[in-house]
Amino acid sequence: MNAPDLLPIIPSPLRESSSAALEWPRLRDHIAGRTFSPLGRAWIQALEPSSDVAWIDQQQQRTAEVRAMLTRGGSFDFHGLFDPTILLDKARIDGAALESTEIRDLLTVVERVAAWRNLIAPPPSGTRYDWPSIAELSSPLLSHDLAPLLRLLRGKIESDGSLNDDASPELRRIRRAMERQHRAIEESLRKSLRGLSEGGTTQDDLITIRGDRFVIPVKAEFKRKVPGVIHGSSSSGQTVFVEPLETIEQNNELVRLLDEEQSEIHRILVVMTHALGENATAIHLGTSILAEAESHFARGRFADALNCVRPTFAQELSLTAARHPLLELRMRAAAHAENQELKTPVPLTVILPPETRQLIISGPNTGGKTVSLKTLGLLSLMAQSGIPIPAEEAKLPLFTSIYADIGDAQSIERDLSSFSAHVVNLDRIARNATSEALVLLDELGSATDPEEGAALAVAIATHFLALNAWCCITTHLTSLKVYAANHAGVLNAAVGFDQLTLTPTYELRLGVPGSSAGLNIAARLGLQPEIIAAARAQMSTQTADIGAFLDQLHDQLTAASIERETLQQRERELSREKARLEVEGRVEQKARTKELETKLNSLIENFAYQLRETVKAIDDKALAQKIARDSDRRMATLRREFSEQFNSTVVAHTTRADKNDPAAQPHIPKGIKVGDLVKLKSLGRQARVDRIIDAKTYEVSIGPMKMRAAIDDIAEVESVKVVSPLEAARKRGGITVATANNDTDYMTSEINVIGRTADEAQTEVERFIDRAFLAGLPRVRIVHGTGMGVLRRTLREYLRSHPNVATITEPPQNQGGQGATEVELRQ
Repeated sequence: MNAPDLLPIIPSPLRESSSAALEWPRLRDHIAGRTFSPLGRAWIQALEPSSDVAWIDQQQQRTAEVRAMLTRGGSFDFHGLFDPTILLDKARIDGAALESTEIRDLLTVVERVAAWRNLIAPPPSGTRYDWPSIAELSSPLLSHDLAPLLRLLRGKIESDGSLNDDASPELRRIRRAMERQHRAIEESLRKSLRGLSEGGTTQDDLITIRGDRFVIPVKAEFKRKVPGVIHGSSSSGQTVFVEPLETIEQNNELVRLLDEEQSEIHRILVVMTHALGENATAIHLGTSILAEAESHFARGRFADALNCVRPTFAQELSLTAARHPLLELRMRAAAHAENQELKTPVPLTVILPPETRQLIISGPNTGGKTVSLKTLGLLSLMAQSGIPIPAEEAKLPLFTSIYADIGDAQSIERDLSSFSAHVVNLDRIARNATSEALVLLDELGSATDPEEGAALAVAIATHFLALNAWCCITTHLTSLKVYAANHAGVLNAAVGFDQLTLTPTYELRLGVPGSSAGLNIAARLGLQPEIIAAARAQMSTQTADIGAFLDQLHDQLTAASIERETLQQRERELSREKARLEVEGRVEQKARTKELETKLNSLIENFAYQLRETVKAIDDKALAQKIARDSDRRMATLRREFSEQFNSTVVAHTTRADKNDPAAQPHIPKGIKVGDLVKLKSLGRQARVDRIIDAKTYEVSIGPMKMRAAIDDIAEVESVKVVSPLEAARKRGGITVATANNDTDYMTSEINVIGRTADEAQTEVERFIDRAFLAGLPRVRIVHGTGMGVLRRTLREYLRSHPNVATITEPPQNQGGQGATEVELRQ
């Protein structure tokens, strides 16, 4: 039906996929049902698994990108897509004219292709999607502009396929003329009808058409009374249809106009067909791209519906919480039909240890052994066909072939029994399988004598183990369970079975074999007790002991699993409660720490204020100045020491460490100044601070190299004493420096400029700051009063830019508030 290039070209297809046994066509049909065009459906139905990892990754990536687009609320209309190859080939013929309905259908395809091109390369105001792989798929389309073709075709063909009057100016003129001619003919015929109806000559008072000509019905016995041309009669022969002589020329003119209309329509169709032929390459290319794109949209919708994940490929087999997609879809449909709560299959988790290539699944009938086998096979086909798989996580080997021997293989045509057919199939698989194959064998060794079947099953399993093929086998045979326990690279697994209710749990347990529980199941199904008792008596002691041991083992595993889940639940609850208490404790501790810090700071400020007031009361001004200076220095030192001790105590209390333990000390360096030496954690070397960029960033230098360092990168600080200008001058030989009062020891730490103008105050403050800096005072106080705030604003603005000022602060209200400014000088 479709041209080959409109369908997927599968690189390195699997040598065998066992698609029928694993129900791959059914799954493919379901996904294809999520498409909206026959072309997209055909693309999905032609999809096959590949062993080309690059192609698989490309397909998975494109589906993932489309899935992300759908999640964002994006969409695209694929309705109307079909294979245009035949019509486009016809359009390429010179002078050919497609039917108007064919052009209408092709116009829909062109519109879809143009819309997709705009979606890939949207205008500046359009929505852009992050889908590089889809963009790569569509990039060849960007060199084709279908806008002129759309302008030519749009708005000219009605939904029924007829051309509308706007198809061309000439067509509009002809149809207007035809309308006028219709009215003229009808008027002439009605005039004739009125004259004839009075004499009872006409059969009906109406006008009809025979062979594109307007006529009137006349009773057969009066046909000679009406001059004109007869154009046939009714089936009964009682009425003839006559074209009066006076309308013959008018009808001739109408027929001529009809011929002109058909000629113009044909001309228009030829022009449209030619334009389609010229753009055939772009249309065919766009259709091919949209066919694959729609398949990714269908796969994306399927993946969202079943919560699928993108698989990864490696030399390991690991499926976590995997589900058989067809089984899940069937369960959902049943629940919906019966208006019940949604149910999903019991998830399958298969994680083979390293160097393990073979899995032996045992357990009771109806327990899910075959479903586990089919799930593994079908999900492998999906993964290698570029379809996300229903699981929480999936890592799979890259198979070059998948062989499955599942179900009753009896062949009536070839006169083969079930066992014979199985043997023929097993022989074919054994001859063709390689280390890169997946082999799925259901009920290996059944349908024959148990002892011979067991021996054959072990031999076949050993053969595939020697091939190093990936292999999954379901069985009831004890010999295969023992074989798995005694061979490296083989793992036992059991499907769950509740011994109390005698019902399957469908859970796969790795590492232990399962009990078939055939007699127990038979008893549950109602088989007579005496038959069950006789059967148990026939079992050998060893077989009974093995069955009992396996039953006991699974009971213990079930109890351990329940206990583990209970402990995990309790652990989660304890963790949540611990986290809640820690959060509450931190909030309460933070609030109390803040409250304590505020109270202590308030006490220190009050003490400093009282100290200054006491100093002011001393009559000896020289002594008062000396005490004030010493007290300011001492208060600054005490304030710093208190802050460090307070932080150390808080950290020690928070971490429950001893407050003298270095681990309990705060590690954020403070008081870093230009010229200090700092040790950088990142380099393990010492650097000099050249510039303070901000509170958390410094410019440092190591020899000739300069760099920026964050405060978190600084491990320790070594302060370098900065010599004050006064000390530097005194150290120079033969130079004496004196302050204005010739005694720096009694330099006051406060100045009052209340009542001064702004300029006067600034001049006095400037001299005062210089003297205080030369005297080495750490902090001074400027009293300027409140007033209109002019002095305060002027002085504070000046002080912020002063090179010798580190910080300025406003004292508490009880120490002057807005009427004073405290200045900390650079040291």
